[in-house]
Amino acid sequence: TDLLCSQKFVTSVYNTYCNEASTPAMRSCLSSILQDEHRIQEEIFNEMSSKGYYKVEMAEETKLNAAKQQFAKS
Repeated sequence: TDLLCSQKFVTSVYNTYCNEASTPAMRSCLSSILQDEHRIQEEIFNEMSSKGYYKVEMAEETKLNAAKQQFAKS
């Protein structure tokens, strides 16, 4: 999990840098790196999930609908 947490941090940092880039060329470069970092994060997650280290449970339909209604009101 340390690897996934570290990758999430790296992705977050690149996202901030991309948002604060002062030129289109810099933003484009950072955006490309950010996309690469997202792919790496997905690969790490998928590997962890396949080995049972990161379990994801499907949400119940009733809970999804309740959440949709809650946020539709705000």
